[in-house]
Amino acid sequence: MFRTLDVVMIAVMTAAATVTYSIKHQAENKREEVRKLDAEIKLEEDTIDLLKADWALLTQPNRLTRLVKAFEADLKLVPTESTQLAQPNELPMPTAELPALEPEKNDKVAKSNKNGSATDTIQTGSVAR
Repeated sequence: MFRTLDVVMIAVMTAAATVTYSIKHQAENKREEVRKLDAEIKLEEDTIDLLKADWALLTQPNRLTRLVKAFEADLKLVPTESTQLAQPNELPMPTAELPALEPEKNDKVAKSNKNGSATDTIQTGSVAR
């Protein structure tokens, strides 16, 4: 009835069909994940657009002027004078141009404790001099 070749061919066809179905199923799952991610991205973009529009509405000069006038007594706001603005030569020099600090001879950053190991004397928020 059945030859060996027929049985082998049926097994190969069944295996090929199983592999094909498995790959198709995985591709559909990945497609669904991509659709979900696209929907999340679209939602985030819409949220960003909404927040930008809200910011533009909140920072309108007319609205801010109205609020300043309404709360002038409470906030005691005054316009910024041109003399309050710093000139470039008044700004501190960039850190790249700062002179290098030389360690002093009597500066003890590390002291030995009773066990003989070094301990750091600099505490959080302090500056070594």
